[in-house]
Amino acid sequence: MLERGFSITSLTLATYNIHRCIGTDGKFNPERIIEVIQQLDADIIALQEVETFRRERLNLLEHLSRHTGMYAVAGITMFSDISHYGNALLSRLDIEELHREDLSIKGREPRGAICIKTRLANKSIRVIATHLGLLPSERRTQTKQLLKLLEQESADISVLMGDLNEWYMWGRPLRLLRKHFNKTIAPLTFPSRFPFFALDRIWVEPQSCLRSVVSIKNRTTKKASDHLPLVATLHIDTPEN
Repeated sequence: MLERGFSITSLTLATYNIHRCIGTDGKFNPERIIEVIQQLDADIIALQEVETFRRERLNLLEHLSRHTGMYAVAGITMFSDISHYGNALLSRLDIEELHREDLSIKGREPRGAICIKTRLANKSIRVIATHLGLLPSERRTQTKQLLKLLEQESADISVLMGDLNEWYMWGRPLRLLRKHFNKTIAPLTFPSRFPFFALDRIWVEPQSCLRSVVSIKNRTTKKASDHLPLVATLHIDTPEN
């Protein structure tokens, strides 16, 4: 039961690997991704496999920001004349602090994380959005680096979300994350048409404010990307004025 003098504020988080806006039908279609993002109705969204520049001169992140009305943050990990590629974050909340963490491992595809601090109903919220590597050894190193970030700075609520690329339930990265966050619901998200892997995750601390974690599976999400979006709802107790 909620104590007298307190109210509940809801916060919706999402993570979505948009696969460069190339759907399971092989077609490049940013409008489908925009439709999915609008369906999610999230306050903060972590995106992976985002191209922020293409030969056709479409800046995808600007396009998403314009059509969703959300602040956009790029976390580019690879640059070329054809496209810039990496993570991104969309937020309805004002961003008070921002930095980008390099998670790259020598000889492997560059990886990174977007780290922000924001505030809702007088609660400080730290969000880390990431996309981990394909090799188990990469993910172990990257997970340890992310956990150090979480331990360095305090916040009322801490969130780690993204495509963790962890195929193995018994993998060490998941064991490390469970030790820090406790076990969290992990709906299946990949592949989108017939998902049987929980590659995309949302971890929240303290876990007591986490109310639900669900993957969104419908006609559009099964076609728009090879991953399903994952959505978490938080309830935050705040003092009444």
